[in-house]
Formats: sequence, structure tokens, C-alpha cells
Amino acid sequence: QVQLVESGGGLVQAGDSLRLSCVASGRTSNNYVAAWFRQAPGKEREFVAAVRWSGGNTNYADSYADSVKGRFTVSRVNGRNTVYLQMNSLKPEDTAVYYCAARIRPTFAVPTFINSYDYWGQGTQVTVSS
Repeated sequence: QVQLVESGGGLVQAGDSLRLSCVASGRTSNNYVAAWFRQAPGKEREFVAAVRWSGGNTNYADSYADSVKGRFTVSRVNGRNTVYLQMNSLKPEDTAVYYCAARIRPTFAVPTFINSYDYWGQGTQVTVSS
């Protein structure tokens, strides 16, 4: 089992920045994919960003939804079970509950589908006012 705990959400104005954190505990792996999804009221959960690594920083890859490219950055601290989502130039349409997800099954890809991930956090609310 892997436990994921997100933090860092809040209420900000358009153009502001926020950094979300996701701390993993329990059964982790050197082959790991961590992702961020979000779900706005009345909408389906959607992929935001993901990062995959194997054996430290080797075999590192990331992926972003088109809507956040150039504004959001996903990263991890080498040797620590923490993944960050740095969100800059926030827009009102970024308002959603943000979820951290993890996959420890081996993969050579950076999955963007919900069912590719096995573990989920409880979510953290991000609200961007105009």
C-alpha cells in the first residue's frame, strides 16, 4: 500500500502562484510514476501533469496537459518521496480539487489516464479568483 497526502492548496487571485506537495509513504519503489489530476465542480477528473523516474534521476520523464504547459511544473526531490506541482500564472479555470496519484507498476511511459494509477490522495482545493 502507498499513502499519499497532498497539501498546499488555497485561495489565490488570477496571476498568482501556488505550490502543491504530495508526500508518499508505505510501499514505494525506485520505478515510480507520480501524477497530478484535478476535478472541477460538475466536470470529470482530468490529467494535469506527471513525472516518472527510475533508479534516482536516471530514466526521468514528465508530461503535461496542454492547458497547463508553460505554467505548471512537476518535480520531485531526489531520494525523497515528495512530488511538487508548481503552478504559476494561475487562471480561474484552474479552480479544482487537485489529486496526487501514484503508480508503482513498471512502465516505460508517463501515463495520463486515471486507471493507470493505483493510489490516490484525498485532494486539496485550489480556488483562483478573477
